[in-house]
Amino acid sequence: MGVAIEEPFVSAYAITRLILTDFRNYTYLKVEADSRPVVLTGANGSGKTNLLEAISFLTPGRGLRRAKLTEAANIGGRGGWAVAADVASNVGTSTLGTGVISPVGEAENKETAERRSVKIDGQNMSGSTALSDYVKVSWLTPQMDRLFQEGASGRRRFLDRLTFGFDPAHGKRMTAFEKVMRDRNRLLKEGRYDRHWLASLERSLAETGTAIAAARRETAARLNSSMATAAQGTGAGAFPKAEVSVEGLLEGWLEEMSALAVEDKYRSKLEASRRQDAMAGSTSLGPHRSDLGVLHKDKGMPAGQCSTGEQKALLISIILGDARLQAGMQGQAPVLLLDEITAHLDQKRRAALFDEIEEMKTQAWMTGTDYALFSELGNRAQFLTVDNGTICRTAVS
Repeated sequence: MGVAIEEPFVSAYAITRLILTDFRNYTYLKVEADSRPVVLTGANGSGKTNLLEAISFLTPGRGLRRAKLTEAANIGGRGGWAVAADVASNVGTSTLGTGVISPVGEAENKETAERRSVKIDGQNMSGSTALSDYVKVSWLTPQMDRLFQEGASGRRRFLDRLTFGFDPAHGKRMTAFEKVMRDRNRLLKEGRYDRHWLASLERSLAETGTAIAAARRETAARLNSSMATAAQGTGAGAFPKAEVSVEGLLEGWLEEMSALAVEDKYRSKLEASRRQDAMAGSTSLGPHRSDLGVLHKDKGMPAGQCSTGEQKALLISIILGDARLQAGMQGQAPVLLLDEITAHLDQKRRAALFDEIEEMKTQAWMTGTDYALFSELGNRAQFLTVDNGTICRTAVS
């Protein structure tokens, strides 16, 4: 007699309690939720996106708006703000907290006011990087709809955020690279051609820059594999197949030679470009110049040439592919923050998105002005109405 093999259960991170204090238009807010998707509906300007931004601050970085920390403070408050959450995972529930404690008016200087504190289960952390061990969060906002029309910097940030989801050390590499690059730029600008000092900085840039490029290429390869197998999911065919690539000098070299060879070549190029970089006041070569390429595979067309609706659908394909990949590799799907997600989606694609979210068992926080566009979720989701800094539960009809 055969033994039935059960399908592996894919768990997901879930925010079960969220508390905001003096954050944006919320003086105080407490939300309790279960692991199902959360739908936030309400008029424009009511605070839906603010709530998603608060959740995004439970990760390292500057949140989904990339705002200065002090800008998130409630206008009527004293300049500080706090976000706390209980996050459930497959190892239990942890309490995360972050915020700006020092009011701007009382801070010793602007730098102090911009520094945020982080607590995990009541213990102070030295930085925000530790948050990534307790929750993963991914987001898609209306501002990202122009990702393929604007400059490469936004696409690089998007790619680096995806890479960070698989490789937490990627953020440290980026920070280290940027710091060393600034030091080199300053030396060159001042005309201080200390050969030994510059050589040391360029060696560090070569090692770190090559590691950044390699991590990005690995993320692109993993995403492409995940999206290629998406046809087996419940949303098969609803979203266009996307193929991502990393377009950059170091990334191109890594296709042809070893990482050590790339480091040597990059270091040599940096040395040769010192005078050019001194005149420009910047470093001309490196992973900070790379770009993310996205192709609509079925049409063989770059995303930048696709329609607005197709670009939105391609972004959703990438976000879902990333969530699917994290669930498979790490055993837990990230929390998804999907702001105004139903814009430009027809009924077929809305249904496919909701089915995909349910299949992955991910907790997605979705916003919109029209409840009807989410109504087919029914009891599969929990519905909240946002009204000028207050929230109430919505009865499912």
